[in-house]
Amino acid sequence: MTESLSDWLALREAADAAARSATLTRAAVDALSRHNRLDILDLGTGTGSNLRYLAGRLSAPQQWLLVDRDPALLAEAPARTSSWASANGYAVTIESDQFAIRGPHMDCCVTTRRLDLGRLADPQMFSRRHLVTASALLDLVSDAWLGALAARCRASGAAVLFALTYTGRSHCSPEEPEDDTIRDLMNRHQRGSDKGFGRAAGPEAVACAARHFAAAGYHVQRAASDWVLLPETRQLQRPLIRGWAEAAVEIAPGQAEMVASWLARRLAHVEAHRSRLIVGHEDLAAWLPSASP
Repeated sequence: MTESLSDWLALREAADAAARSATLTRAAVDALSRHNRLDILDLGTGTGSNLRYLAGRLSAPQQWLLVDRDPALLAEAPARTSSWASANGYAVTIESDQFAIRGPHMDCCVTTRRLDLGRLADPQMFSRRHLVTASALLDLVSDAWLGALAARCRASGAAVLFALTYTGRSHCSPEEPEDDTIRDLMNRHQRGSDKGFGRAAGPEAVACAARHFAAAGYHVQRAASDWVLLPETRQLQRPLIRGWAEAAVEIAPGQAEMVASWLARRLAHVEAHRSRLIVGHEDLAAWLPSASP
């Protein structure tokens, strides 16, 4: 289970980085520019891809807390970050659950912490944070959880940057007659799931988050961050398409034969180097008016 999730996170990291909104990232960075040092909380960090994307884009010295409930994924963060750092001219020193990234214009200290985020029960985790961030998380959590998150961030005065939230949109090329049906079943599956945060907001998550943060007094910006997966991304497309099929069958077991036929044709497109997928995502950045860039 954890091994397959680890592999999935590794496969999607490049696609995530390519899809993220540079405009919203810059807006969040500008909103933090008045701070001489940044304290950052990364929720549901996995193996630390959000750290690797943002650390080099923040000019001030940084102190990160990476939080996830999966200790195996957290344990991979230092090694994966070390490989990324070497490729970018930085050095990493590792000690137990902490590591540091050093180099030109880089002074970053990182602590990892295992924690179940289901109830956001530790208010101290948010204390004195300048930025609260997450990637590919919000569509898994509930509307009530998002409301609690906005309240925690508001209490600390933190800016937020949430990347790559699934929006329920997708388009496959070449098209198959069942594409819309599979997408609708997958979206129903996501809305009905509970990953430990309550019933998932699913494709409505960005709208829910925007509403809660606006109600808490934040200036909110949203931008598309769609995956555009070209035929050469076969390694990523295969598990993605299989995941759609599995979700569809869970929702509609009586349609398993139809789903299996669709899956075989979609995978054949992948193997023939003709499959192109667009998967809708959206980024959200928000900050308090006193921190406006």
